[in-house]
Amino acid sequence: MGWFPMHDEGDGLQLYRSHERALLPLDGSLHIPRSLRRSLRAGTFHLSLNRDFETVLFGCADRPRTWISPELHTIYHRLHADGLAHSVEAWDGRGLAAGMLCIGIGACWIGESMFHRRPQAGNVLLVELAQALGRGGFDLFDVQINNPHLERFGCRSISDAVYGRRLAEACRRPATLSLQGDLVSSEPWMAG
Repeated sequence: MGWFPMHDEGDGLQLYRSHERALLPLDGSLHIPRSLRRSLRAGTFHLSLNRDFETVLFGCADRPRTWISPELHTIYHRLHADGLAHSVEAWDGRGLAAGMLCIGIGACWIGESMFHRRPQAGNVLLVELAQALGRGGFDLFDVQINNPHLERFGCRSISDAVYGRRLAEACRRPATLSLQGDLVSSEPWMAG
């Protein structure tokens, strides 16, 4: 429904909604900066789905101030067990180089949080994931809040009202994400 949870130090777990939502394009218009094209061609990183959910969840929470509280950690584990929360991992010869915590509902993919351990690993993950989502029939790649870094890739903000309509439509359609042999089928969800 467009709400997202965050832990607030003083108030505990709260639900928030933004006046604008940031979406990465899935229609082939994703912009790939020239410096990143070299990293993509080099093939240094390979992506996987749900191979190390726990490490990605901890990596996303590992910062001086985090919104991923122990309560949210438990909630994400439940969502993962139900097939709604996912991890996308970028690997290199030294191990896990970047990870993204995501929610998939129908043809909507929501990037909840992300971390990287090596230069360009997070950018490669973002680009290859967006391309795979487009190929898999996803309508929305919600990255929640726009910033100058995401704008480099063609990220655009839309109003909450437009987002709500697009979200309702996307959640009603199935989609499939395939990343280098790993597969996630995102089932439609109908409001009760």
